[in-house]
Amino acid sequence: MARGGKRKGGKTPGKAEPAGPDGDRGTGKAAGAHGTGPADLAHRPVEALTRAEAEAELARLAREIAHHDALYYQKAQPEISDADYDALRRRNEAIEARFPDLVRPDSPSRRVGAAPAAAFEKVAHRVPMLSLANAFDEEDIRDFLARIRRFLGLAEDAELAVTAEPKIDGLSISLRYEKGRLVLGATRGDGWTGENVTANVRTIDDIPGTVEAPDFPDLFEVRGEVYMEKSAFAALNARIAAEGGKVFANPRNAAAGSLRQKDPMVTAHRPLRFFAYAWGEASRVPEPTQSAMMAAFSRWGFPANPGLRLCHSAEELLAAYREFEVSRASLDYDIDGVVYKVDRLDWQARLGEVSRAPRWAIAHKFPAEKATTIVQDIEIQVGRTGALTPVARLAPVTVGGVVVQNATLHNEDEIARKDIRIGDTVVIQRAGDVIPQVLAVVKERRPEGAEPFRFPTRCPVCGSHAVREVNPKTGREDAVRRCTGGLICPAQAVERLKHFVSRDAFDIEGLGAKQIAAFFADGLVKEPADIFTLEARDRAAPEGARLADREGWGAVSARNLFAAINARRAVPLDRFVYALGIRHVGAATARLLAHAYGDFDTLARAMTEARDRESDAWRELVSIDGIGEVVADSLIEFFREPHNREALDRLLAQVTVLPVEQAESASPIAGKRVVFTGTLERMTRAEAKAMAERLGARVTGSVSRKTDYVVAGPGAGSKLAKAQELGVSVLSEEEWLALARQGG
Repeated sequence: MARGGKRKGGKTPGKAEPAGPDGDRGTGKAAGAHGTGPADLAHRPVEALTRAEAEAELARLAREIAHHDALYYQKAQPEISDADYDALRRRNEAIEARFPDLVRPDSPSRRVGAAPAAAFEKVAHRVPMLSLANAFDEEDIRDFLARIRRFLGLAEDAELAVTAEPKIDGLSISLRYEKGRLVLGATRGDGWTGENVTANVRTIDDIPGTVEAPDFPDLFEVRGEVYMEKSAFAALNARIAAEGGKVFANPRNAAAGSLRQKDPMVTAHRPLRFFAYAWGEASRVPEPTQSAMMAAFSRWGFPANPGLRLCHSAEELLAAYREFEVSRASLDYDIDGVVYKVDRLDWQARLGEVSRAPRWAIAHKFPAEKATTIVQDIEIQVGRTGALTPVARLAPVTVGGVVVQNATLHNEDEIARKDIRIGDTVVIQRAGDVIPQVLAVVKERRPEGAEPFRFPTRCPVCGSHAVREVNPKTGREDAVRRCTGGLICPAQAVERLKHFVSRDAFDIEGLGAKQIAAFFADGLVKEPADIFTLEARDRAAPEGARLADREGWGAVSARNLFAAINARRAVPLDRFVYALGIRHVGAATARLLAHAYGDFDTLARAMTEARDRESDAWRELVSIDGIGEVVADSLIEFFREPHNREALDRLLAQVTVLPVEQAESASPIAGKRVVFTGTLERMTRAEAKAMAERLGARVTGSVSRKTDYVVAGPGAGSKLAKAQELGVSVLSEEEWLALARQGG
């Protein structure tokens, strides 16, 4: 398991680099991170941030973390260390804890991983494959246990058993068994949709094709980690090198690359292993505790890590952590931390999860590695919203057995603050196969004549002025400098089109970054609608000027591309919204909007009506849990712009946007909008919200005419009054629980 508990994936060369929530994406090979707040905010203590500064900092963190997630999961080409990545997430979580009403719909705390690669059939996980929250020191572990006690209402002296097991650095996999027979193997992907690698997992000796144990459930998804032992990795690389091939950087990359082979026979000849550590959908769970289920896995023929132990205090957990850290070098497989899980499964069920991670588990990470190298150059890349992003090109240096050559420099203020110059010797940090972040400059080694880096004030692609916008709410200058040539800048236009066809958007097979750039340069595709008129225009083109006549193409490849385009003429609402490239609207936000409005016409009409901030449409929009005013304003402005509406009309003439399918549920609260107000006495507010969402309800923060139920406890105030004014059904906590139990 890698970053964020289980952050890992393979590389698909030649694909467009996925955009972050703001939609920025570098045009070069290793785009850096993006920021939107003042430069000093990134280094200001969370407790010192004002509300406006916190909002700006959350926006920066959302973009930056999404950018690194996409590089890590989809390309196996991360560019910052695990420690630096974890620091970004910790800061995001700390700010959200201090300002819970500022949590963004595209917050990293709501996301898992990145979209699956296009080379394999996609598989929807019946039970999402969540990631894990991270801990880094002893205080984090004590806080983890304290949060569990508060959530469950446990006394300080009440027994709380927690398992501790090594955190394997491999590739997460889900194995579905029906009547004891393996029927499906799938990667995690983005947590909701993975890749079908069934034929490949059947070649792994550790994974049984059938299970004959009498207590094995009729339907059961075994989840675990595919990994490669260090000794086997060394032998594999030696063989590949002898054959003149490209060797793997580390065992995790080797495991990911081996499992994701198109030819299962290649996978069969790779020395892959497997550890089981969890389960997904199950017709029944035969044991009452995590530790007993791990014993059951072994009994059923699935390898479980022998290091797992049961602890009863923070001291015991920390002792286990120290033992695993000391023994780390002697193990024949890589571990990068320890995972702690509440042992009782009924307590796990009560604790539930947030959108990205379970509340009942946490990953305690090991420290990172550092090295020094030289900055050979600083390159500027332009994203699709015009953001200019600096990337350091480094003299190659080996850190922990991996060669790194690039580092993100974030923005111009970060360069100035650290005074990074071309020729400088710098300290870098990494953990795992990642491109590092520059920690500091070794000033005493600075060469004579090294000049401070001058960040360009003109776009390096189109020559337009590049400016730093001023936030109208705070009056502060953004950290990001943006190209002003939005309509004429090829980098932005091309990047928008790349985003449109990216995996989380229209996901058009065979139409990647290279093809988009070429089609744009030749005037074949200038806007999204052009993609869907390409075939008709190609037929009308004279002989010798058709797609099949282009270098590198042919009749078969042209026919395949047109077929792939036509296969995407019907697209789910969330993918369509994400594909539009609306600023601040990432894939997670698009899913929220899709489920809130159901179909595109309703969404578009609501965005028009929401221009009036006194309208129900505005209140409904900002009441969506996680949608703040920044996202709302961005949506409204997008639909207000005439050029956008015209482009939308041309696109909608070519494609069909599929409405959201409502999941079937026996619960009477499924699909209902619910608001909690006042003090709850039978459970905590967090537990009530988790239960409602588990049953299919949507919990919102404000009351409107579309609210179905207001659950009011003692001390209910303005929300209760608003519900009574609007005639919304008001329930006591007891009435709510009785309703929730029906069909549940």
